[in-house]
Amino acid sequence: MFDVGETLVDESRMWAEQAHAAGATPFTLMGLIGALIERDEPHHAVWDILGVARPTVGTEIRSSDLYPDAFDCLRAAKGVGFKVGIAGNQPSAASKCLRSLGFDADFVASSMEWGVAKPSVGFFSRIVGVSRVAPGEVLYVGDRLDNDILPAADFGLRTALLRRGPWGQIHSQRADSSRADLRVGSLSELASMFRVRSTGAS
Repeated sequence: MFDVGETLVDESRMWAEQAHAAGATPFTLMGLIGALIERDEPHHAVWDILGVARPTVGTEIRSSDLYPDAFDCLRAAKGVGFKVGIAGNQPSAASKCLRSLGFDADFVASSMEWGVAKPSVGFFSRIVGVSRVAPGEVLYVGDRLDNDILPAADFGLRTALLRRGPWGQIHSQRADSSRADLRVGSLSELASMFRVRSTGAS
């Protein structure tokens, strides 16, 4: 099971568009968000700091927004017989975009469609429900401790912490990152683990 933002999708372009719409530079916006992440404060507080309402911009995910290793990792997971899903805190339109980009997933869902968002227990309960397996048979791959790794682990899922994006870089330095079953620097690294599993190599 894969998260969306900063796991499969590089959100740099979308954040840059929000920055420009708010009258700020992308560097300023991301610097402030980094400070909020470090202080464990919600990132949407950045608009209060800037003194503006959150800009209304499109949520379209384009093929150019995908991390280069996204498709290959999902193919590797499918190739060794895993059921593959995508689910994150996203608007409904994100699911449609991901499907249209050609992801070969057994299901794609969003918090908006489910009516429940991470880190709620209900979100991870839905993942287990649609997967039709026991919690311990699900590997949730994400970039955040607070939204992904810790609540998923608390619900009994296996977890993989991806060290990229602002949350992934900061959270991977924390002691709690040791709670992840796997810690990887890219989805290519995870794909290699899947392929090793398929060959039975140690």
